[in-house]
Amino acid sequence: MTDQEPTLERRSFIKVLNRLLALGGAAALLGPIIAYFWPAKLEETPSEPVPVGETGSLEAGGSRTIRFGRYPAIVINHPESGFVAYSAVCTHFACLVKYNPQSGMLECPCHEGFFDPRDGSVISGPPPSPLEPIRVFTQDGTLFIGGEA
Repeated sequence: MTDQEPTLERRSFIKVLNRLLALGGAAALLGPIIAYFWPAKLEETPSEPVPVGETGSLEAGGSRTIRFGRYPAIVINHPESGFVAYSAVCTHFACLVKYNPQSGMLECPCHEGFFDPRDGSVISGPPPSPLEPIRVFTQDGTLFIGGEA
């Protein structure tokens, strides 16, 4: 048997470990600073219309939540009033609302806020104001929301 000496001495290992920890600390400090000065482009509300899908893809009484700029939007094919769209953010504490076809209301699961899907007005609960409406239109059989009026 031959005696092999370790290829990495204890002192060298500690030096390598210290350098790795220093690099990790520097990255932890510099990462947020770089992210602050180099933000991603994310509009509050898009200036261009956002496609929802074909007009026949959303059945009567159905809904779809889609990305609309920084916050999601909810599009509903209401049996009485047709296609309507609102910001999906509750005006109480910014929870996301969902459409319940059984009750026929937009419901906020956080604090039991209820909205009328025809106009976005508050039916009951703590929300202080109605949901923000979003323009809906069709073009060449495709449903769009938002954009310039």
